[in-house]
Amino acid sequence: MRDRLQTGSAPATRDHDVEYEEVSVPVLVVGAGAAGARVAIELSEQGVEPLVVGKRDHGDAHTTWAAGGINASLGSLDPDDDWTIHAADTLDEGHYINDPEAVEVTTKHMPDRIRELEEWGMPFDRTEDGRINQRYFGAQSFRRTCFVGDRTGEAMLDTLVAKAQSLEIPYRDNVLVTRLLSDGERVHGAAGYHMESGEFVCFVADHVVLAAGGYSALYHRHSSRDDENNGDGPALALQAGASLLDVEFVQFHPTGMVGDRYGEEWDGRLVTEAVRGEGGRLFNADGERFMERYSPDQMELDARDVVARAIAQEVREGRGTENGGVYLDISHRDDEYVRERLPRMYERFAALGVDITEAPMEVAPTAHYSMGGVDIDFHTGETGVEGLHAVGETVAGVHGANRLGGNSLAETVAVGKLVGDHVATQVGDEGPSLPDSVRALAEREFRALADLEASDGDVTPRALLEALGDCLWDHAGILRDEASLREGLAELDEIRERTADLRVDGDRTGRAFEFAVDLSFSLTLAEALLLSALEREESRGAHYRTDFPETDPDWRRNVLVGADDTGLSLWTRGVGDPSEAVQRALDAGYELDYHHLE
Repeated sequence: MRDRLQTGSAPATRDHDVEYEEVSVPVLVVGAGAAGARVAIELSEQGVEPLVVGKRDHGDAHTTWAAGGINASLGSLDPDDDWTIHAADTLDEGHYINDPEAVEVTTKHMPDRIRELEEWGMPFDRTEDGRINQRYFGAQSFRRTCFVGDRTGEAMLDTLVAKAQSLEIPYRDNVLVTRLLSDGERVHGAAGYHMESGEFVCFVADHVVLAAGGYSALYHRHSSRDDENNGDGPALALQAGASLLDVEFVQFHPTGMVGDRYGEEWDGRLVTEAVRGEGGRLFNADGERFMERYSPDQMELDARDVVARAIAQEVREGRGTENGGVYLDISHRDDEYVRERLPRMYERFAALGVDITEAPMEVAPTAHYSMGGVDIDFHTGETGVEGLHAVGETVAGVHGANRLGGNSLAETVAVGKLVGDHVATQVGDEGPSLPDSVRALAEREFRALADLEASDGDVTPRALLEALGDCLWDHAGILRDEASLREGLAELDEIRERTADLRVDGDRTGRAFEFAVDLSFSLTLAEALLLSALEREESRGAHYRTDFPETDPDWRRNVLVGADDTGLSLWTRGVGDPSEAVQRALDAGYELDYHHLE
C-alpha cells in the first residue's frame, strides 16, 4: 500500500505569532540532484511515496555540471577491467583512508546501475559496434568512464528526473531547508522556507534523507555556482547530532577557467577532465610540457591532486601565465574529433572568442569537490541519528583523501539505490507526528529567520562569504601549514564577529536573505575544515601540509567532527581493510599507461 502525502496549513499561534505551512510525509528527501532523485525512485518503486525538495527549479541541480563521465567496469574497450580493479584504483587514489566497504558497494554495483540508466534512456556515446563507449580518466587503470560527450551529468539528471516524473514522485522546488527537527537522537522532519513566496514550511517526517551536496563553494575560486555546495547538507546533519568525517579533504580540480582571462563570471568554472582524457596537454608560460617533470609515466592523467600541485608549483616558481595559470591544449587532435567529444567545451570557449581546435585554454586549479562529509553506513545511509540518512556529496567515505574523476556520479546512483531500498523497509504504517518540544524548535527557527530578515547593520552576507572564501583559499588551499591554518581560524573568528552587524537587503525572497542563511552553514563547515586540517599532521592526497610533507602510516586514520553546546570536537578512528578480492587487485599493481594516447 503506497503511503500518501498529507499536507495542511498550521495557523499562527497566539504565543509565538508565527505562521507556517505544515506538510506531513513518510520520507523527506532534501536535495534534488542525482543522489536525491535515485533515492526517491527506489522508494517509489518499493511502494513508499517520498517528497523531494530542492532549492532550485526541478532538473536544475549541480549534477548537471559534472561533465566528463561516470565510472563502471563494463570492459567495453578493455575487457580485463572488473569491479575489483575499479575498487583498487579508488582506494589507491584515496590514499587508503577510504571506507573499503563503501568503495566495494559502489564499484560492485556500478555496471548494473549503468545498464539501468541505459534502459531508462540515457543516451551514452557508443562504440562502432554499439557498446557503451568508455574513455580514459586520470589515475584509472583502464578506460572505464562512460560518457555523453562532455555533458554526462546533465544527461544523467535528465534521465533520472524523467524516470521520477513517470513514477509521479511529488517534488517541491525553490524550498530551502534551514534546520532539521531533531532532538539529537531522532529526526522528526525539517524547517525551511519557500524562496519565491517567503512562506515558512514545517515538514513532518519519520525519515529524512540528506542529498544536499558538499562544501567546495566555500573557496573563492570554485567550480560550483555561488548558491550551491556551500555546506548546508553536512551542516544540517552536524546540527542534528550526526558526525562529519575527513572534512579536511577538498579536491582542487587542476583545470578551472581563469577569471582574469575570461571574466569574473567564469572564474573557476570547470574545464572538464575529459579534455585531458581525450589527449589534452598542459604547458607552462615557457612552452614546456611540465608534467614530464612531475609524472613522466601518467603525465596529464595522473591523479587530480598531483596535477593541481604541479600547476600551483609552476605558477609559484614564475612559470605561470600573467593571470596565474597555465595552458591546456587539445589543438593537436583532429578538429571534428574535438567538436564531437567535447562539444560543450568547444561551444563555451567559442563564445568567449577562443577556438580550442586552434588555440589553448588558460586554466588554474579550482575548488571542485569535497571528499569529506557526513559519516554514514553505506548499506543504509544511516547517520547515527534515528531516522536521518544521507547520500551523495553530502557524505564521506567512498573517496578517501582524493576522488577519482567519474566516481562522484557513480556514488550517487550506486549508493542512492541502496539507501532508498533500506529506508523503504523502515517506513511504518503509522503516519509521522511532531512532539510538542520539536514543534517549539521549528517555531523558534521561524522566529530566528524572521529576525535574520530584519537585520539592518552595515555588512552584507555576500561580503562575509567573499571574506570567508578568501580566508580558506589563503589558509586552507592546495598548500597548508600550521601557522597559516591558525591564522585562518583567527580570521574566521573575525568574520563571525562581523555577523553581529549583518544587513539583509530586501525580504525572504531575495538573494541577500538566501546568502545570509548560507553564511551560517558555511561558517560551520569552514571551522570544521580548518580544525581537521590542523589535526592531520601529514600530507595525504588533497591535503598537503608543507610542514609535514610526507604521508605518515600512523595517520591512516579518519578525522571525525561532532558538535554540542560547547562547540566542535574532534577525534580519530582507524580504517578497515579491503576484501581479499580487492587486495589481490591492489597487489597486482594495475596502472594506466598514459602513452596509449600518444
